[in-house]
Amino acid sequence: MAMDISGVVVALLPLQSGQGKSGNAWKKQEFILETPGQFPKKVCLSLWGEKVDENRVTIGEKITASINLESREYNNRWYTEARVWKITRSGNTGNNQTPPTDDFIPESGGSDDLPF
Repeated sequence: MAMDISGVVVALLPLQSGQGKSGNAWKKQEFILETPGQFPKKVCLSLWGEKVDENRVTIGEKITASINLESREYNNRWYTEARVWKITRSGNTGNNQTPPTDDFIPESGGSDDLPF
């Protein structure tokens, strides 16, 4: 499911990185976007791989993020992620990126580790 969400970046979470069982390196940057309106909502969005370097965001920045929503099951629980594939800044015309195909998803290193 693809959609756009607009708001202000209110927090940057620590950069995460690692190596999957297959030996491929991965990195993930999560940030919190607050939507405008009478009842603002905060949404955690994630950038993966090369998108981390291509779309650096800063606190206080107004953006529109094009996202794909995806849910995965792990240990009988479901987790939903809002993965960003394009960021448009206020006043920008965009960078005309196309949505990604299935990106690398790191694998679990142990029974208690989350794979994402």
